[in-house]
Formats: sequence, structure tokens, C-alpha cells
Amino acid sequence: MLLRFESNDPHRHRRVTSSPYTISATRKALRAALLSQRRSLGPAQRAAAARQVARTIDTVLHLRSQWRLAVYAPVPGELDTTPLIELARRRGCTLYLPRIDRRRLSRRMRFVAMTGPMRRNRLGIAEPVTARSLGARWLDVVVLPLVGFDATGLRLGSGGGYYDRAFAFRHNRKAWRGPLLVGIAYACQQIERITAADHDVRMDLVVTEKEIVRCATG
Repeated sequence: MLLRFESNDPHRHRRVTSSPYTISATRKALRAALLSQRRSLGPAQRAAAARQVARTIDTVLHLRSQWRLAVYAPVPGELDTTPLIELARRRGCTLYLPRIDRRRLSRRMRFVAMTGPMRRNRLGIAEPVTARSLGARWLDVVVLPLVGFDATGLRLGSGGGYYDRAFAFRHNRKAWRGPLLVGIAYACQQIERITAADHDVRMDLVVTEKEIVRCATG
């Protein structure tokens, strides 16, 4: 933390601010603790949570035919999206998955139609091979993975910043906000407060197996 003293009179007031380095270090420690907690969940608990989250999303959002819905291919430990994908297909939604730019130095991603063969990217995440993609602005709903979250919609991800870059246009209040951002997680992943960074894009809604958290943006 940085302690800055500002005043024009003898009684100086202390204001506490966070440097980018401090925020990064704090998030790294928090991420490790939350991942450890997530790994402690048993298979039956994970499966039940995934089914409940899918049902809740359908109830709250009323998934509709022709919606452009982006989901994610889960890595070990993340809440499984399979029940949601199956339900969305029955409702007639058009599904998309994120695809990371293949250039190693790039940290950009686009959304690709979930059709045809799949392959794993350099991070071990499954992606469609097809070249048919859609810009983030044109999706209707995006379901995001996360490591932790708070009630204001701040999301602690895996640290790559891909989603924050993809939806950075939401920082411009004069622009169209674009899709509804819905985080899905286990209830144990909610924490009281995440210190915000300038690049953070807040979620509109978070759905866990226990509740619906309507965030400040939503």
C-alpha cells in the first residue's frame, strides 16, 4: 500500500491508495487461496452445482432461440458448463466459445461458433477449429469463468486478462454496452471485496448453486 499525505494546513490527512504492484501481489495470493478451496469440492458436489446453475440461468434469463450465447470450455476445477450447453442447445441458442489469438505474444481473443472439431490451445483449453468468429460486441449473453468474485461484479480470473480486454469497450459509457456478462461459480468463490484495477470489466450477474448475485452494473 502507498500512504500519501495531502493537506494545505498543519493537520495532514492520510489517504491510502493501492499501487498496481500491490494489487497484483494481493490478487495472486487471493487467487491461490480460492483455487485451493475450489479443488476441495467433491465430484458429486461439482456435478450438482453445475446442474443447478444451468437451471437457474434458464429460469432467470429465459434462454431464447437464436440468442448468441458465449460459454467456456472448462479446465479442471472450473464449474462445468456441459449442463448449460445442453440446455441452451435445446432452447435453440447459437453457441460460441472464446478462442485465443494463436500468436504467442498476443493476449487477444475472439468468439468462435461452437461447431466442428476442437483442439487445445497453448493454455490447454479446448477451442473450435472453425474460422467463423464473432466480435464480442455482437453477443447477447456471455458466461464467464472465474476464480473469485464480489457483489459489485468484480471478477478475479486466472490472470491472463483476456476477458477484460475483449470487453474493454464497456468502459466507454457513451458506447453500447454490448452483451450481458454472467459469471458462474461455486458459492464458496464469493469474497467480501476485490480491490479494483483500472482494466477490470464488471459483470452484470453471478449465478452460483445457492443464489443469484445481481451486481452493481446490472
